[in-house]
Amino acid sequence: MAADRVNLNADMGEGFGAYDMGDDDRLLAIVGSANVACGMHAGDPNVMHRVLSAARDRGVSVGAHAGFNDLSGFGRRAIEMTSWDLELLVTYQIGALQAVATHVGMTVTHLKPHGALYNMAAERSDYALAIGRAAAKVDPALVYVAPDGSAMQAAAAELGLPMACEAFVDRTYEDDGSLTPRSQPGSVITDPELAAERAVAIVRRQAVPTRSGGELPRRVDTLCIHADSAGAVETGKAVRRALEDAGIALVTIPDVAN
Repeated sequence: MAADRVNLNADMGEGFGAYDMGDDDRLLAIVGSANVACGMHAGDPNVMHRVLSAARDRGVSVGAHAGFNDLSGFGRRAIEMTSWDLELLVTYQIGALQAVATHVGMTVTHLKPHGALYNMAAERSDYALAIGRAAAKVDPALVYVAPDGSAMQAAAAELGLPMACEAFVDRTYEDDGSLTPRSQPGSVITDPELAAERAVAIVRRQAVPTRSGGELPRRVDTLCIHADSAGAVETGKAVRRALEDAGIALVTIPDVAN
C-alpha cells in the first residue's frame, strides 16, 4: 500500500427504531466509505435506507457492517456459534443491505465485521472463513475489511477475496496488535488533534503505535473513525484535514483494495 493515499471509513446506521446513535449526516461529509449496520447489532430498514440515500448523494461507498444478533449488547458480546450458522448470519445481513442499496440505486462494495465478531474473527480462522465464505458466495467482488496480520486477512487470501487492511485512529493498540479493551482507561482517543497526528503517522509509516510506546508494522489501506465515540465528528474533521495537509489523497475502499 502506497503511503500517499488512504480511505477514511466510519461505522454508521447504528440507531434502531426511535433511537439514534452517532451523527451519520455530518460524518458522511468527512469519510469516503460507510460501514452500515444491517439489523443485527443495530440498524433497521428505515435507518439503512436513510444512511444509504445520504451516502449516495455524497459519493460515499457503502459496506455491510455485519455483527452478532445482539441488539441489547450492541454486538459487543462474544457469541459462540457454528461456522455454518455464522456464515448464514452474515449472508443474511449482506443480503439485507444489498436489497436496500438496490432500492436507492447503490451497490454494496465491502464487508466489515462489527464489534465482538470483528475481534473474534481476527483471531479465529473458523469465524474468519465463515464470514469470507458468505461474501464469496453472495458477491466475490466484496472487499473484506480487516486488520493486517489477522485471520480475516488470511481468509480473504485463501478465498480469493479483495482485501483492505484497516487501522483505528481513535483506539489504542496493545503490543500484540490487539485493540486495548474498552474497559481500560484511555483505550478510546477523544483528542481530535492526537487522533489526527496518529492518522498521518500510521499512513506514512505503515505502522500502528502501541500503548507501551512501541510500533507494529502494518499494511494500512483504510482508517476507521468510530461514529459512536464522543466527538467523532470533530475527530473526523481533524483527521481529514491533517491527511489532506500532508498530501495524502482520500479515496473509497474499492480504490485501495487488492
